[in-house]
Amino acid sequence: MNYRKGNNSDLEQLRELGLKSWTQFKNELTDDNWNSLSETIGSHKSYSNLLKTSECIVCENETKEIVGMAFLVPNGNPTEIYDEKWCHLRFVSVDPNYRGNGIGKKLTELCIESAIEKKEKTMALHTSEIMGSARHIYEKMGFEILKEIEPRLGVKYWLYTLELKKWNKSLHTTKPKLH
Repeated sequence: MNYRKGNNSDLEQLRELGLKSWTQFKNELTDDNWNSLSETIGSHKSYSNLLKTSECIVCENETKEIVGMAFLVPNGNPTEIYDEKWCHLRFVSVDPNYRGNGIGKKLTELCIESAIEKKEKTMALHTSEIMGSARHIYEKMGFEILKEIEPRLGVKYWLYTLELKKWNKSLHTTKPKLH
């Protein structure tokens, strides 16, 4: 696997990966909520906006197909969920055919390392009750629930934060490098 910075030439592969990886949640949501989610994750605009405002990290397989992605949005980009002082993690996604290989963890680690290099203080993310695998990874990496937030798409969500000065590289045995 190769990890590298994503860019605008990856836009269509990012969109396809979003749809492919998030379809697993279709049966967990009402039709209306699934349609709302798939509209967002299937939109070129969603990824184009993220590429403009954040650092994209992708994982490619041996044929250069993008099988994982994550976006690190720097501080100064507040939303209704995220404080302006926090950087935040968005759209950490892995192709279902590549799950269980540590790609989501590696993408998250790379985002944390990048945030530390950029002198960020706090990283935040939000995740839901239907994303058990993701929650497990984040909690194991030191993210802590700050609070429950308003339900989205009809499911329970939590806001997590990680104080980056507490990040301990030695707890993570693999440190993939960006190429």
